[in-house]
Amino acid sequence: MPTPTHEQVHAADTFRAGRHLALQAGAGTGKTSTLCMLAAGTKRRGRYLAFNKDIAQDAAARFPSTVQCRTAHAFAALGHRYADRLNSPRQPAWKTGQSLGILRPVRIADHEISQRTLSHNVLRTVTRFCHSADSALAQHHVPRLRGLDAPAAHRQFAELVLPFAAKAWADLQRPDHGIVRFEHDHYLKMWALTRPKIEADFLLLDEAQDTNPVLEQVFTAQRDHAQLVMVGDSAQAIYGWRGATDVMTGFDAEQLTLTRSFRFGPQIANEANRWLALADAPIRLTGTTSVPAEVSSVDHPDAVLCRTNIGAMTEVMRLLGEGHRVALTRGGRQLAQLASAARDLKGRRRTHHPELVLFASWGDLQDYAAYDPAGCDLQPFVDLIDTHGPDTILAAVSDLTEEAHADVTVSTAHKAKGREWPTVRIGNDFPQPKDPNSGTSAADQAPEVSGTDARLAYVAVTRARHQLDLGGLAWNATPQENESG
Repeated sequence: MPTPTHEQVHAADTFRAGRHLALQAGAGTGKTSTLCMLAAGTKRRGRYLAFNKDIAQDAAARFPSTVQCRTAHAFAALGHRYADRLNSPRQPAWKTGQSLGILRPVRIADHEISQRTLSHNVLRTVTRFCHSADSALAQHHVPRLRGLDAPAAHRQFAELVLPFAAKAWADLQRPDHGIVRFEHDHYLKMWALTRPKIEADFLLLDEAQDTNPVLEQVFTAQRDHAQLVMVGDSAQAIYGWRGATDVMTGFDAEQLTLTRSFRFGPQIANEANRWLALADAPIRLTGTTSVPAEVSSVDHPDAVLCRTNIGAMTEVMRLLGEGHRVALTRGGRQLAQLASAARDLKGRRRTHHPELVLFASWGDLQDYAAYDPAGCDLQPFVDLIDTHGPDTILAAVSDLTEEAHADVTVSTAHKAKGREWPTVRIGNDFPQPKDPNSGTSAADQAPEVSGTDARLAYVAVTRARHQLDLGGLAWNATPQENESG
């Protein structure tokens, strides 16, 4: 490892003193190297909890043998009891629902909710409960359905779903066999409910800003017998929509930072800092002057990063039309499913897509996207279908190339997290804030940007190592940067 920075030395001294530690590590600041340095400086036995299996395996090759590196699921002691059920074959949600007693459609207000939709939401309710720190199923675990957004309608829907969800959760307690497919999140929740004690002298929690409440509960409960170290980047907390919470800023521990990025130079660091300020983040980054990096236009980027799946598909269509070999991060399965749903609705057939099940026709969806405030996020999807048609989009998905053989990779910022490329262009679907005061020029005031959008922009701009084209985020650049593009 190169000579540690003064921030890394401070973290090592704090760890050696035995204090609990929350380490805010900005993009490219040597987070894993720092944790390895902490672990190498002690003979005590530790455990490292990673976000996924790939990260855990990579860490195991780098940490000393005194540290066990696993996912939280791998630490859960109950998993082996359910091994037979974990390997059971998949079956459609409606079939599981039928076995739970969901035998006919139901009506709420003007909407008929099919057995399939009810079954799907029963299983989603159980998953949301498993990600929570709650000890019992409750109404807030039931997902909201588009078209049933009003509180009274949702309450009615929850009253239908919860008894079946309770039945499903009871079924999952049986180790030998059952009717609900058993998943890793199920036994993690069961383990958490036993209030487990993790035997270790210290625990390292990586990517702490994306921790589910259930894992936060288990981790923080160890503080009386183990030294706790959380590491992550609050400004990269972009998974709130799936239950993750940023547990770092409120964690009772010594709060330290890693702010020197080894990934890029000062120009990209300055761009990152604009978004860190708008996100009200606790850190600002310093670039490494020896790394060549600039903010300027890029004709042939290695990656184009978009805000949404629809924005990514629009970019894919454009690049394919120009004759490029295009890869889409994690493939186009979600987009193909949406395009298939659109084709069904255009043929006045019901779709089983969970986002669109309550719409009887494409016209109904167009009206919802155009006129209902709850449907405005679907407008880009409707525009994409109306412009190209579902068959063209399905054909484009089939024309995608594996990333290793592509000229350019298109990704959402969410899916680009943890990745980096030499040259990056930002897609055009990041929204420019509206001027809140039409009598004042936007240049004379701070833009009104949501914390979510600012964090997503920060993740996107920090994926570039050498050249960053601001594209759809250029409105937030200085005049000199805009002129250089």
